[in-house]
Amino acid sequence: MTLSQAGTSAAGVVSHEQWISRRKALLAREKELTHLRDQVARERRALPWERVEKNYVFDTPRGKRSLAELFEGRSQLLVQHFMFAPGWEQGCPRCSYMADHTDGMIPHLAQRDVTFVAVSRTTLADIEHFRQRMGWRFDWVSSHGSDFNHDFGVTFTSQEIASGHIDYNYGEWPLVGEEWPGISVFCKDEAGHVFHTYSTYGRGVEVMMGTYALLDLMPHGRSESNGHHKKELARHHDRHEPVPAAAAATATAGSCCH
Repeated sequence: MTLSQAGTSAAGVVSHEQWISRRKALLAREKELTHLRDQVARERRALPWERVEKNYVFDTPRGKRSLAELFEGRSQLLVQHFMFAPGWEQGCPRCSYMADHTDGMIPHLAQRDVTFVAVSRTTLADIEHFRQRMGWRFDWVSSHGSDFNHDFGVTFTSQEIASGHIDYNYGEWPLVGEEWPGISVFCKDEAGHVFHTYSTYGRGVEVMMGTYALLDLMPHGRSESNGHHKKELARHHDRHEPVPAAAAATATAGSCCH
């Protein structure tokens, strides 16, 4: 298999000196991106806040909890809006892919005064059943019966769906559906008031997908539609098809070498 057949944009094989020259040119672009990312992060932190006035209540393994109580004594709360509606047999594969990256981050977030929680509309019983299947340990609560997911732009009513468009990701979305992914950030002051500081949707949720960031470093990228990897990477981790090591090595050698 040639590089072009593998679906890459190869510029050929060059000498070490030529490679270093090209790599330095790309490094300059990467530094531009890093500085831009830092600038955007500063602008994100400078956004004004909005106070959360509604009293949202969630079902948790420890009983009913308010939004303020989900902070677990910390001042910052990071919420994954996990797509899992009542009646679904399992949680969304892409949201599950996001969640696969979470458990290892929990203690590090806690060291920076951040509590993480996933929120879904389905019942707590369904959540716990699926959590056991997937082997996750992070906090995951149910907003069943509340407006939380709708108010924060990730759940849509049948009337909204019937209209042929939904207001998702701060604009008219070309696709319709009852559930969409998102991440929301909240802060709580010393008086116990809760404020909404940020939300991101669409490809913004890729911030939780560390595997994507690493695959973007690889010569074949995310490989979701190229070569022998024709299926989307974001799926339930217990539904991946096994790839024998010998077959994987053969495919890699054939696609990376002339």
